[in-house]
Amino acid sequence: MKPLFAVLLTLTVLITVPSVYAQPLPDLATATNTPTPPPINTPVPIPPAETATPTPASNPQALQAEGLINCDACGYCNGMALEKVPQRWQNCRRCLYPAFGKGDINPLDNQTIKKTQDIIPQADMYHMYTDFGCISTKPNEFVAQVSTFFFSLVGGLAFLFFIYGAGVVATSRSDPGRLNHGRRIIFGSIAGLLFALFAVFLMRFIASTIGTNLGG
Repeated sequence: MKPLFAVLLTLTVLITVPSVYAQPLPDLATATNTPTPPPINTPVPIPPAETATPTPASNPQALQAEGLINCDACGYCNGMALEKVPQRWQNCRRCLYPAFGKGDINPLDNQTIKKTQDIIPQADMYHMYTDFGCISTKPNEFVAQVSTFFFSLVGGLAFLFFIYGAGVVATSRSDPGRLNHGRRIIFGSIAGLLFALFAVFLMRFIASTIGTNLGG
């Protein structure tokens, strides 16, 4: 019985082992020459885009190197056509760039943005141009502007009341009540004008004193 079992075991081993090792071996030459497929989802490098060179009009540093600034404080810009210049540019220029005189200058000459004697023109820091005109930030000049407007307004009203009072007197026809009413109007207009004049003088005196103290 044991010899028969040994013979069956031997036959089983002889049949099984060759079937395991009977798989064909890979061809080394074919495996070596087979190209490796590229990996999936590999990012492709994108060449950098060319950087656009800024034009002189959009590069303040380049403009300053050339002796220009892009725009002045009154709205005129480098390379602007004459019809694009702001309508009140001349008044604004006289306010903020008084070094160029009180007359009109050609904005296309670029005087307000062009370097002269190694200095780029700068707007006057003590003035600003508004819808009401050129306003000064210096105490004495500001009070002078305000007082001039105030005196002009009061003076115009006083003149109108003086004319009205004179008309009442002229048409009184010897009526004492109407005559006195007209006289009061005339005297009141003159008194109001004198009061406004004294107030303007007092305001300017105080402003000049403050301006002198600030300047000292």
